[in-house]
This record gives sequence, structure tokens and C-alpha cells, in this order.
Amino acid sequence: MREGRPLLEFRNVTKSFGGFLAVDGVSLSIGEGAFFALLGPSGCGKTTLLRMVAGFDAPDSGAILLDGADLGATPPHRRPVNMMFQSYALFPHLSVAENIAFGLKREGMAAGLRAGRVADMVRLARLEGLETRRPHQLSGGQKQRVALARALAKRPRLLLLDEPMAALDKKLREETQLELKEIQQRLGLAFIIVTHDQAEAMTLAGRIGVMDRGRLAQVGSPRDIYERPQTRFVASFVGDVNLIEGQVAGPARFFIAGLGEVAVNTEGAACGARATLALRPERLRMAAGAVGENRLAGQVVDSVYLGGATMLRVCVAGGHVLRVASGAE
Repeated sequence: MREGRPLLEFRNVTKSFGGFLAVDGVSLSIGEGAFFALLGPSGCGKTTLLRMVAGFDAPDSGAILLDGADLGATPPHRRPVNMMFQSYALFPHLSVAENIAFGLKREGMAAGLRAGRVADMVRLARLEGLETRRPHQLSGGQKQRVALARALAKRPRLLLLDEPMAALDKKLREETQLELKEIQQRLGLAFIIVTHDQAEAMTLAGRIGVMDRGRLAQVGSPRDIYERPQTRFVASFVGDVNLIEGQVAGPARFFIAGLGEVAVNTEGAACGARATLALRPERLRMAAGAVGENRLAGQVVDSVYLGGATMLRVCVAGGHVLRVASGAE
């Protein structure tokens, strides 16, 4: 889904905790109907950004705008946003239906309207037949869907998701990702998900913001982030990659000690500049006796079978060891 007009804006937002700078001058715009992922390792500031949108933390400087209005003076319960936590935070003494209705009841919604809204959310999250169960009677995936239904019941302008699938096993996580994406597309709401899982970010989001030590290292589509990383950190964090130090030798020419010159895209880099070449394992191919440009002689020193491909470690001239995904198309 394409993003609409700007819905949420961060303008040079900074946040510290004691002497630790958690968010460092972040500026970012997220449009209506977007599914946006904040991706990065633990401690990079992504959850802090989410908490500031929700109103649980306040920026030290800068501004956060929703629909063009500064959220700074708006308390959390007055903001048209809702947050789904990693722990789900379901009330153990309430049924599925009562958990979904909790926020609506606190807002004073009439019982008849509340029941209709809960029924809508039950259908949306595919929870039919589970309305009277308590959280301890649910599977992990069912708890996740109850938490999502509760977060959506108030019809927020923006839904914030903090590592919502971290507790699920791999197969269930993959199934739930597709369900979540389908729900977001059906509703047309803006979702922002925080995750350290690159595959999850690339599956769900139309745009990704990769964070590194409180800053946005790169913002772009999954394809841009993966195929055109702008920093060494982004290249190494997103996907498997071979990183080789060298020097720009001219237009489309890159010199590597021990290997000589190779033909690669050097657009934007000055001749003579030191740089890092990023090579994805699936873009390399094995061939017996091959000679010519961008073809290197090497010896396989190790292999790991991964199902869809075999990951090879190949030692080439100069002592460089490259990872090559054999069998991946």
C-alpha cells in the first residue's frame, strides 16, 4: 500500500536517560496508511521512539507531530494512537471479549455499541468461538490476536507495535506476520512496528528505518535497504554479506589487496577513496575452471546445508574468505 499524506513527523527528536543518548536528532515522516518498520539491535533507540509517540516518554528536544499537531502537551490517554506491547499485557481475570472491550468501557461507550465493536474485532482477528476464554486458555498466537484486537478496538489513527511476535515460534511468527499485514491492508491504518528481526521488517513493511546508536542510518524500501545499503552497519545488519576493504580505482573499478581490480558500481565514490565492497552470498556463483573479469580462483573450506541453499566458505587470493550461497536462485 502506498503512503498517503504525512501523518506522523519526528523533527530533530532527541532523548537521553541519564548520560545515555537513546535518540539522537531523529527526523522522519510517516504517511497515512503506511506500514513502517523501525529495525535495529537492542539499545539502538527504536522502542524509545515508539514510547515518545505514545506519550510514555517525552523528548528532551525536538517535536513529534500527528496530523500536523504537536503531541507534546497531549497526555497519553488523549492521543489517537494505541500501543501493542511485546508481553501483550492481557488481563488474566478477563475473558477474550472483556479484554477487547476494556478500553471502550473505560471511555464510556454504550454497552450496545461496545458489543458490536467487540464482535467486529473478534471477526477481524479470527477469534470466533474464543470470546469466553481467559488468557491462560489461549495459545501464543491467539493471545497475540487478542492484544491486536484490543489495540484496534478504539480505532486509533496510528497503531504502534513493540516486538509483537518475539514470543512466537518461527512457523507461527511467519503465519502471524501475513495475518497482520492482511489486517493492516484491510483497515488502511498506519502501523509502526519495532523489531530486531530483519526478515520480519522486510516481510511486513513498505518502508524501513534502520537505527544505529540512536540515529537513523538509512530509510527506504526493503529492496533499497538490502540492495543499496548506505553504510557498513546497514549492509552488515540486514542480511548476510561479505565486506571487503579496498580502494576506488576509477569509474566502476575497485581495487582489493591480493585480488586486484574488480568491476563493480562505484557511483558517488571519489577515485582513490577508501571504501568497503558489500557482496551478498546469493549474488556469487561457483563455476569449475572459470576465468575472466570478476572471476576468482578459490578453495571451498567449509559448507553448511540450510535447506534452500548450501552456504559455502571459499578462500580466495589474499587470504579473503567469501560466503557463497550455492543453489539459491
